[in-house]
Amino acid sequence: MGLGPDIVETLARARADLRMGVPVVLTGATSVIAVAVETVSEERLAAIRTLGAAPVLALTGWRAQTLKARAYDGDIARIVVPDAVALGWLQALADPADDLSSPMKGPLASVRDGDASPHRAAVQLCKSARLLPAALCADVEDGLGFAAKQGLTAVPMALAAPFLTANSQLHPVVAARLPMVASEAGRVHVYRPEDGGEEHYAIEIGRPDRSAPVLARLHSACFTGDVLGSLKCDCGPQLRAALAQMGQEGAGVLLYLNQEGRGIGLANKMRAYSLQDQGFDTVEANHRLGFEDDERDFRLGSDILKSLGFGAVRLMTNNPAKVAMMEASGISVPERVPLVVGETQFNRDYLATKAAKSGHLL
Repeated sequence: MGLGPDIVETLARARADLRMGVPVVLTGATSVIAVAVETVSEERLAAIRTLGAAPVLALTGWRAQTLKARAYDGDIARIVVPDAVALGWLQALADPADDLSSPMKGPLASVRDGDASPHRAAVQLCKSARLLPAALCADVEDGLGFAAKQGLTAVPMALAAPFLTANSQLHPVVAARLPMVASEAGRVHVYRPEDGGEEHYAIEIGRPDRSAPVLARLHSACFTGDVLGSLKCDCGPQLRAALAQMGQEGAGVLLYLNQEGRGIGLANKMRAYSLQDQGFDTVEANHRLGFEDDERDFRLGSDILKSLGFGAVRLMTNNPAKVAMMEASGISVPERVPLVVGETQFNRDYLATKAAKSGHLL
């Protein structure tokens, strides 16, 4: 390999560009220029309109369902963008914040012919960049040449496709001793993904026996609960209870995975909270934003456990999906250890929704 970026590095560049409001070019049999609706400027929107091809707005099937728009491509809808609309119109379709105050946004026309794979990739890139899953796209001729002329990142679809949904390989960076309240015999391991995403951490308590099932928890980062003591969720109490139980037993491993807000990022989590204030439950809020119920990938946890030499865990969780994912990823789970703590008057409905719609065992 020369000095230039490989496909994983190119995708990392593309995500960074989208976060900055810079378009990227997805190249293949059909090439499109794509930009995140959340970050695009009026100037770049005007420039895209001068290219000649009629732009379309790519949204997820969930968001299209809320907008009563046809999703002819199943998980993706390509909405026709009228010539006269301003940036605010696009942002209103992408962000559900004002859906209740301005419910009539249509009728919306959807594209049903042609290749939707570049539009799907654009939405996936927006998701992985922790942006709203909405991209403005327009066809371009000679995608590689166009990108080179404009100084834009070109993403070859044939190479990128396998990496858009795969979990990135993790590499250990450093480990160091850390005395903690839960145990003076603590050790923190830092893992870094190849795709430039957030680092993840493994916290060992004591000296866990690799030949026996270890008491373990896969804990998704929750800034509001873990740091601020939010009463809207049970994350903070679960984190502290898990560490305390590991300390009492003298051994355990807690995986702290940076998948805030069930994998949608802190900004989108706050958007979901705002929608919950409007009366939607946690699952409905995610769907209105255009996300799945849960966007996390627990294979990250199994990869870290294997790297540390563990093959079996006593998993501290109320979520059977975590157990299933561990088993499917080659980590044996001979015991599920319940972790029912932290119910408050503020999160009672949230916990009930997790039980009713996400199968949590509470």
